[in-house]
Amino acid sequence: MLRLACLAPLAILTLAAGAAEQAPPADDALAELGAQLFVDPALSRNATQSCATCHDPARAFTDPREGKAGLAVSVGDDGQSHGDRNTPTLGYAALAPAFHRDANGKYKGGQFWDGRADDLKAQAGQPMLNPVEMAMPDREAVAARLRGDPAYRTGFEALFGKGVLDDPQRAFDAAAEALAAYQATEEFSPFDSKYDRVMRGEERFTPLEEFGYTVFITWNCRLCHMQRKQGVTERETFTNFEYHNIGLPVNETARAASGLGPDHVDHGLLARPGIEDPAQSGRFKVPSLRNVAVTGPYMHNGIFKDLRTAVLFYNKYTSRRPEAKINPETGTPWGEPEVAENLSLTELQSGLMLDDGRVDALVAFLETLTDRRYEPLLEESRAARQD
Repeated sequence: MLRLACLAPLAILTLAAGAAEQAPPADDALAELGAQLFVDPALSRNATQSCATCHDPARAFTDPREGKAGLAVSVGDDGQSHGDRNTPTLGYAALAPAFHRDANGKYKGGQFWDGRADDLKAQAGQPMLNPVEMAMPDREAVAARLRGDPAYRTGFEALFGKGVLDDPQRAFDAAAEALAAYQATEEFSPFDSKYDRVMRGEERFTPLEEFGYTVFITWNCRLCHMQRKQGVTERETFTNFEYHNIGLPVNETARAASGLGPDHVDHGLLARPGIEDPAQSGRFKVPSLRNVAVTGPYMHNGIFKDLRTAVLFYNKYTSRRPEAKINPETGTPWGEPEVAENLSLTELQSGLMLDDGRVDALVAFLETLTDRRYEPLLEESRAARQD
C-alpha cells in the first residue's frame, strides 16, 4: 500500500523498540558465502538464473528483464514460465519481523507478498525449488550442484562442518542461511537516502519535498507505511508489515502470462499454509516505500507502471471528482477488486482528497526515499514518466 508539517524533522525524531528497527549483524564469512551464492546461476535447473537475475543489485534488487507482461512479473529459469506476482525488492527485507499474529489479532511480518516464508532464511530458500522460478527439482539437486564446486565444499565445511553438502537437508538449509546473512548486510539496507540525510541534519528537503512529507503524514499514508502512528522511528522502514486488501483489480496481462487462467483468484494471505480465515482473503503485505521511485511497476501484481498512478489509485477512495475514478494509464475506470471482500476501508478512506499539486509533492517526497546508490535511476524514472 502507498499511504506534521515538518519544518524541523529532527525535533520529532525518536527511537522505537521492535524487531523492525535493525537487522541482526551478519557473520562476515557467512555473508561472503551468501554473496557468492546470490549471483550463481548453478542454483537453477538450467543454470540460467541466479537470485540476482530477479533481484538485480544495480536495479534496487528488482527484476529489470522484460517478459510477456513487461516488467510486471518475472520469467523463470526455463525462459517460458512466468509468475503471477511482481517480484518484490530485497532491499530492507531483513528488517521485517518473523511472521506472527500481534496482540490485536493482526498478521504481521514474514516474507513474500503473502507471508508464506516465516523469515529471511525461509525466503532465501524457496525460489530455488519454485517451478516457475529457479525450478530445482529438490534439495538433493541443490546439494549436488554445490558439491560440484570444490570452492563451495571448502567454504561450506569451514562454516557448517565436514560432510554438510552430503546431506541434502543440511546443505539446503546452509545455503539458505548464507543467502539470508548476505541479505542482512548493509548493502541491502544502507539507510543513506536523502530522507535519512535530512533526518540526520546533513541536508534539507526542497519546499516541494517538504510539502510532500506533510501530505504523507496528513493523508494518513503513515497508517500503513510507518512503523509508528506517532513520532518518527530512526531507522524507518516505511511499512508496518501488516496485510491489507486495497481493492486492486486483476492484472490481466500478467495473469495471462502466468497461465493460471481467467478463473484463478489470488487470495493473498489466505493462500499461506495454515491460514484458513476467509477474512484474510485478498490481503497482501504492505511493502516498504524505500526505493519505491525506482522499483516500478507497482502493487503485488505490477498493475501500475508509474508511481504517480499508484498514488492516484488511493485518491479514488477519498476524492469525489469524476477524474479520480479513471486510471490515467488506460483512460478507463480502475476496475473492480479481484477480491471485493475484506477491503481496508478504515485506512483507505482516511484523509483528504489530493489535488494535482499535492500528488506531485507526495511523489517528490517518495523520491527522497531512494538509496544514494540508486539516485541516478531517478532521472531514468522521471524521463520514462514524461514519455
